[in-house]
Amino acid sequence: MSPSADTHQTGFVVVITTTDKEQESESLTEVIIREKLAACAQILPIRSRYWWKGSVETADEWQIQFKTTAALREPLVCRIVQLHSYETPEVVCLPITAGNEAYLQWVHDSTQDPAPTDPG
Repeated sequence: MSPSADTHQTGFVVVITTTDKEQESESLTEVIIREKLAACAQILPIRSRYWWKGSVETADEWQIQFKTTAALREPLVCRIVQLHSYETPEVVCLPITAGNEAYLQWVHDSTQDPAPTDPG
């Protein structure tokens, strides 16, 4: 598969979520990568500020950036929501508009034939 030359649509996305515990970010990425819903994930410590239940909150969190194909975006989002401990987890998807063709090919190849998900 050759990624599209159209800089508006390559067929790849970055899916971002956050957790409040490093261990949860580690276990979440382990499941997602093993199930081949994403080719890779980066885990970054961040500080978040947000409205929650009527007040402004600040929290140290762990941001996870998953790289995957556009075709796996929805299954990945559903799996993150299923596994996540938050009542309302952040899950946002950003299109990859351009990139190293060899890297994008690797993302594609690394997400082929996704493993079955654990129903639990």
